Amino acid sequence: MSVTDIPRAPDAVPLRRSARVRVSSLLAVTAVLIAVMTASLAFGSRDVAWSDVWSALGGADHTLEQAAVAKRIPRTLLAVVVGAALGLAGAVMQGVTRNPLADPGILGVNMGASLAVVTAIASFGLASASGYIWVAMLGAALTAAFVYGVGSLGRGGATPLKLALAGAAISAALASLVSAVVLPRNDIADTFRLWQIGGVGGASYEQLGSVLPFLAVGFVLSLASARALNSLALGDDLAAGLGERVALVRATAALGAVVLCGASTAVAGPIGFVGLVVPHACRLLVGVDHRWLLPFSALSGAVLLTAADVVGRVVARPSEIDVGIVTALVGAPFFIHIVRRQKVRSL
Repeated sequence: MSVTDIPRAPDAVPLRRSARVRVSSLLAVTAVLIAVMTASLAFGSRDVAWSDVWSALGGADHTLEQAAVAKRIPRTLLAVVVGAALGLAGAVMQGVTRNPLADPGILGVNMGASLAVVTAIASFGLASASGYIWVAMLGAALTAAFVYGVGSLGRGGATPLKLALAGAAISAALASLVSAVVLPRNDIADTFRLWQIGGVGGASYEQLGSVLPFLAVGFVLSLASARALNSLALGDDLAAGLGERVALVRATAALGAVVLCGASTAVAGPIGFVGLVVPHACRLLVGVDHRWLLPFSALSGAVLLTAADVVGRVVARPSEIDVGIVTALVGAPFFIHIVRRQKVRSL
């Protein structure tokens, strides 16, 4: 029996879409990404002319406007890669747990990474960018394992509702621990108060260079799991019958998601809801075949986070709203909608 032969509920998203729909969706998402990246370079506390944008892209920084664009280039690139990482991580987490509410923020993974980084800085004086990333990935991995273990207790195992509740409770506890670590330390309190909100302001090419190798590993592990995630969607027993090594598949995909979450949190803070909103929207475009869903989620995550950053800069001129706040304003109502519409059923 193939994946496409499995019956589905009338309201379920179809597994396959036509080639025309997929290609059209790919072109549309790519065009939107280019548009929001261009807007990210042109709009902010100071708007610049398009001629200054093109000049700055060519390396010019002779005028104030060109210098402003030059500062926005690494910020835009960081928003793209972090958004892609969070969108992909959310899709993988939903596939691994078969939980429509799975998200790095909702399951507490981002907050676990945050606590690990804050503790390492306060207790051990951690200062290197690569050190932040390694510690954040360790915290994310431990939190993911703990949340899954708690959510698996009791009758029925790791149901979507139990995982969401366990993640919310553990995330709240970890947030309190972060505050307990930071508040007595005035030397790091201001910096981490802004970092905890989540944002891409102050991005640099050094940050990008330090995080890209880790994100590349996460992308490879996640995308390589796409075909196996299709089998897992049929249930563990049937997946094993189709020749999948279920435990290995889950471990590999989860590792990819943890690497993406940890590295992203280390450089941009705990940005929530991107991994929740994006995969659901992408299923409407390309269906639930993970071979298409995962790359589309990455592209769409980049669109969402970059657009949120632009909105945060434009609506609060001459100041700005951190991107984590904007994504929360979008994601929280979407989370409530999913709970009400799907009644927290498994994928």
